[in-house]
Amino acid sequence: MTHPHPHTLDAHQAHSRLHELIVLDVRTPAEYATGHLPGALNVPLDHLTRALPDIREAAARGDILVVCASGTRSEAACTTLADHGIITTAALAGGTGAWTDGGHTLHHPDHHRPTTWSMERQVRFTAGAVVLTGLALGRLRPAFRLASAGIAGGLVFSALANTCGMAPLLAKLPHNRPRQGDLEITLAALRGH
Repeated sequence: MTHPHPHTLDAHQAHSRLHELIVLDVRTPAEYATGHLPGALNVPLDHLTRALPDIREAAARGDILVVCASGTRSEAACTTLADHGIITTAALAGGTGAWTDGGHTLHHPDHHRPTTWSMERQVRFTAGAVVLTGLALGRLRPAFRLASAGIAGGLVFSALANTCGMAPLLAKLPHNRPRQGDLEITLAALRGH
């Protein structure tokens, strides 16, 4: 079942309703730790289907705001939730970037945890590193330049389709994964919300 673009709230609308919304942050745990909306619960996008029963239960009690860094992952999450009958959701237009640009602050719970780069920054670094490596090794063996061409093609496709194939792969790295028990704690908080 396909749905039109999900409902969105801009940063000002979300801020004025924050006290009544259940906020789900679908970024990786590492991104979430760099700062999130006050009261946001971290349910990474790749764990969304596992959390569906608890999200459905929470949605029966109130509207859900889904947040990511730019709005792309949160829109995808809203579509997934709608496909599973959870329609009281909205995505934060522009994500946490628009939130801070609107003059709102992010909550930083653990200042002692090492800072991890945003997913966008991780993708840019990885893509650049592969391109440079492909070009450097291409001096020895021209076939290595294909890696650079592949990344360039992937970036063009990513821009045209507004998707990113590299982000889900990077999300599987250990520093982007939830620590043991974190998701269970989040789901318990969601049930009690």
